[in-house]
Amino acid sequence: MAKLIYSTIVSLDGYVADRDGKFDWSVPDEEVHAFVNDLERPIGTYLYGRRMYEVMVAWETMPTGPDEPAVVRDYARIWQAADKVVYSTALEEPSSARTRVERAFEPDAIREMKASLEQDISVGGPHLAGQALKAGLVDECHLLVSPVVVGGGNPSLPDDARVNLELLDERRFGNGVVHLHYRTKA
Repeated sequence: MAKLIYSTIVSLDGYVADRDGKFDWSVPDEEVHAFVNDLERPIGTYLYGRRMYEVMVAWETMPTGPDEPAVVRDYARIWQAADKVVYSTALEEPSSARTRVERAFEPDAIREMKASLEQDISVGGPHLAGQALKAGLVDECHLLVSPVVVGGGNPSLPDDARVNLELLDERRFGNGVVHLHYRTKA
């Protein structure tokens, strides 16, 4: 049975993007990027909302030549090898391989997906992850907390959900990023 995992890079005050929609402060250095690659390696399917997909689809055509950093080449291969499901009422056709568009996020369909898949599933983007958290679908959360306060923007977690968590692991990186790994508790 697959786990549904929410992974995100977040500011210390809890945002994935600032008020202007910028997230340049969240770009991982090589150490953090390699760690993220290892987190993503077991993922077989990514679930995205349209906006998150539009950010992530750049990995479909990311330059992966020998001049690119090894962590970039590695992540591009990981992302391209996984299936993607985009939840959108506006997106007509995906612009990446191994991708399908669904019109609505259906919790029962996700439960069936979790039961039928062997590789883990990642839910990307705070709005879709919020729906999954509220529906009790998320099994684990990986938060990479960046040493920056952005003062507002797009929150990483919904403010109208209550989810009890158990801390499984933490790690501090040289650039001040802290990784927190939680399991949801029933």
